[in-house]
Amino acid sequence: MTNIAICGASGHMGKVIAEVISGRDDCKVIAGIDKVTAQYGDFPIFSTVGELNVKPDVIIDFSHPVLLDDLLNYCLANGTALVIGSTGYDEEQTAKIKKAAAQIPLFFTFNMSLGINLLSDLARRATKILGEQFDIEIIEKHHNQKLDAPSGTAIMLGNAINEELNNRCTYTYDRHSVRAKRGRNEIGMHSVRGGTIVGEHEIIFAGRDEVISLKHEAHSKSVFAVGAVNAAVYLFGKQAGLYTMSDLIENS
Repeated sequence: MTNIAICGASGHMGKVIAEVISGRDDCKVIAGIDKVTAQYGDFPIFSTVGELNVKPDVIIDFSHPVLLDDLLNYCLANGTALVIGSTGYDEEQTAKIKKAAAQIPLFFTFNMSLGINLLSDLARRATKILGEQFDIEIIEKHHNQKLDAPSGTAIMLGNAINEELNNRCTYTYDRHSVRAKRGRNEIGMHSVRGGTIVGEHEIIFAGRDEVISLKHEAHSKSVFAVGAVNAAVYLFGKQAGLYTMSDLIENS
């Protein structure tokens, strides 16, 4: 049995994660962490990670990058595994995550969806065949409350593609500011924010007289919750290290 604490427990994703866990028999929620401490389940909610009076095996984080230092400090001090589902981390924070993984089991991916990770793999394969002759653009769409743009998932997809191109491409986020033809070695990223769109990502390979598109649509946040819970159960008992969805898929 994996004992889990949810950071961001009172948010929408936190509640979906709690609901997913309630339907499983291999894990349970023993605590929540959130500035909103009103209890909605059979577990207590604490305003900070430092106030926890129980010791979880794994913390699932779907809160905000500002809480990263506190989470890492707690997990490092207590040997607690950490699943990071939040996005919007800068390079310095990402470096801290990778450094912490040398001491604790840490699961870090820009998107917890199995389908998105399959999309990333397909994008790599397509790039091997098409990348030299096709222009590549990424379009991501999310709800109007999302803070970061482009999405962490769009960056993940761009990085996967760029690795196949020996990292020679640059990312272009804003075309209107420069009147110039599209460069050969660039990947365009475009963000759309509106309504209640959960998440859509499309990769366009545009060549001479033909266009190939790879697309993923998330219709519910439960796909991310299921992935995060699977990651937490997978991480329990693992050695220190940085784990990703590829590790989970390969060892399932």
